Amino acid sequence: MSDILERLRAETRAAHDAIERDLAWETRVATRDGYRALLARFWGFHAALEPALGGKLDEPAFFDPRRRLAHLAADLRFLGLDDAAIQALPRPRLAPPRDRDEAFGALYVLEGSTLGGQVIARHIGRQLGFTPEGGCRYYAAHGRETGAMWKAFRLRLAEEAARGKPETIAASATATFDAMRHWLCAMPVPILEGEGTGPVAKVSQRD
Repeated sequence: MSDILERLRAETRAAHDAIERDLAWETRVATRDGYRALLARFWGFHAALEPALGGKLDEPAFFDPRRRLAHLAADLRFLGLDDAAIQALPRPRLAPPRDRDEAFGALYVLEGSTLGGQVIARHIGRQLGFTPEGGCRYYAAHGRETGAMWKAFRLRLAEEAARGKPETIAASATATFDAMRHWLCAMPVPILEGEGTGPVAKVSQRD
């Protein structure tokens, strides 16, 4: 394990444990409506963060395969939302990364979630009957390539830390975990029934 990975795991442990504790994902994905509401929150988070990461990294060959916003949109369409309803979903106000170090700190959180996502995807398959091709594309992430993608990210992360500022990477990762927990664990987005054309109910977001 690289020094930066050890540092990240140590310094983000409290923030990681907090989101694991507060998210209660098994309860949220126990029903179709709860799962759809959770995906709606994830869509808002990725919609706010992914473009900022792509702009700061400016490496399509590296970053584009790691984008998951389109996966979330595909799942939400499968679950009955049309494109207009998806685009109307609320997004958090996130401070964009100021440099590559902050971008890699945030990406560590997103890429790391693909590992646990494999377990969650299997659970959702058993619970709701969804598959990567139908309703569970986001959690399936990179599929069979998830391990290889994570290994490649770890190697790249070590290179970035060697020439950058590891303390900034770690601080950004912790801040991203905290921002994700605040957004995902706030009041869920209630999506009214109606396959494809139902409106999205607006809720007040906690600051």
